[in-house]
Amino acid sequence: MEGAEQPLLFPRLDGEEEQLLSRPSNITFTPGTDDIPPINSVRDFFREYLIESKKLWFLAGPAIFTSVCQYSLGAITQVFSGQVGTLALAAVSVENSVVAGFCFGVMLGMGSALETLCGQAYGAGQLDMLGVYMQRSWVILTATALMLSLLYIFAGQLLRVIGQTESIAEAAGIFAIWMIPQLFAYAFNFPMAKFLQAQSKMMAMAVISGVAFVLHCLFSWLLMLKLGWGLVGAAIVLNASWIAIDVGQFLYIISGTCGQAWTGFSWKAFQHLWGFVRLSFASAIMLCLEVWYFMALILFAGYLKNADISVDALSICLNILGWTIMVAFGMNAAISVRVSNELGAGHPRTAKFSLLVAVTSSFMVGVIVSLMLIIFRDDYPRLFSNDSQVQEMVIDLTPLLALCIIINNIQPVLSGMAVGAGWQTAVAYVNIACYYIFGVPLGLTLGFALNLGVKGIWCGMLTGTVVQTCVLVGMIYRTNWTKEASIAEERIKKWGGEIHSGEKNMLQDNNNNS
Repeated sequence: MEGAEQPLLFPRLDGEEEQLLSRPSNITFTPGTDDIPPINSVRDFFREYLIESKKLWFLAGPAIFTSVCQYSLGAITQVFSGQVGTLALAAVSVENSVVAGFCFGVMLGMGSALETLCGQAYGAGQLDMLGVYMQRSWVILTATALMLSLLYIFAGQLLRVIGQTESIAEAAGIFAIWMIPQLFAYAFNFPMAKFLQAQSKMMAMAVISGVAFVLHCLFSWLLMLKLGWGLVGAAIVLNASWIAIDVGQFLYIISGTCGQAWTGFSWKAFQHLWGFVRLSFASAIMLCLEVWYFMALILFAGYLKNADISVDALSICLNILGWTIMVAFGMNAAISVRVSNELGAGHPRTAKFSLLVAVTSSFMVGVIVSLMLIIFRDDYPRLFSNDSQVQEMVIDLTPLLALCIIINNIQPVLSGMAVGAGWQTAVAYVNIACYYIFGVPLGLTLGFALNLGVKGIWCGMLTGTVVQTCVLVGMIYRTNWTKEASIAEERIKKWGGEIHSGEKNMLQDNNNNS
């Protein structure tokens, strides 16, 4: 494979980069001298495996904690809203899941472009470009937030169109308008998060998110229940929590802890914006197609004959799946950092081996969780519902849930690797084909035409995930990692200038010591 020309797997930013990607794979490129040596024995394998596992979990652990804390902000607000009243709970739940959930996916996806650019620039020692990339992302995401704010402004009318009741649509629409500041907080948060993530500063993000979560719980109780501010208090606290995370991260960045990665605001942030927009858009499509796929599963279940039982049972299963995927998302962030850093540093063998370690680690976590669910399948449904029919359906769906957990613990890791390497556009096409052209029609056919119900819908859509995972594995198997490292180097030169070998070597010394 080393001497063969590889298929195009990268987003085409412009004509110059298309020429770069179409070059034969025997381009002039010298891997870093501190790349891991070829593994020739079992002892070599386990030695390097332990070293790489330490690096991955050093990143994945804080990333998981950060994801849980930020994910729980909306969940805590919903819990306290339930104490305010039924309508308040419905309004917050609908706004969080429909309006904010949609915009969260778009903004997070747009910000994920920084995982490729910042990660590779950091690995190459181009530290001064990280701050410029972050500022470019601020510009793009702020413009995106302005457009998405229309969804918040007209949320009430949109909810009525999709069939929501008048009272809930009105309450959720008002609450959505109050939550517009959260949308712009997303625009500043995600670029800063990816900027810090590329430098492996996960612990700082975890501390900031942990403090914000504790304060969020305290002030939600104080304003919503103690002072009786209800939904107004919920909006104030939720907006303030996200703004506090932004302020904490920004103060950390400008405090000097990031060194040359932050040298102040620069007019360079307004250069190469179109190419940046295209990569950001590809990242958003790739991520949103994955997030919305399983949201559609709940929607389809709502049209079954026993819709109430099916939706309740499926909601329980997807809730469990969501929490277990937090581990995979932490590994997703970790492998994105490792692959982008190592490709940027000219270490193709390390990048490839890091992916192997991440996939096997996440797979083992998925197997352990799945075995626990199978063992306690007759007991755990009682924790979520008192309805015997719902419990029976959850028990019946447990084997499918266990299989889904294993597969979905692998797929996010592969997606993280794709982001780290810059494959967003290619994976977006793969997601469209596997999820929406193959998986959804198959699920609807099994669920409705063949009368297999919720199990048929889930089996069909899960098959789409399996096909997508197999395609990604095939793409990775055919990858020339030396060429990937060369393309990363050329991309950095094009967008950030020449790579300084002294900075690159110093950076790698720091990475090796960590």
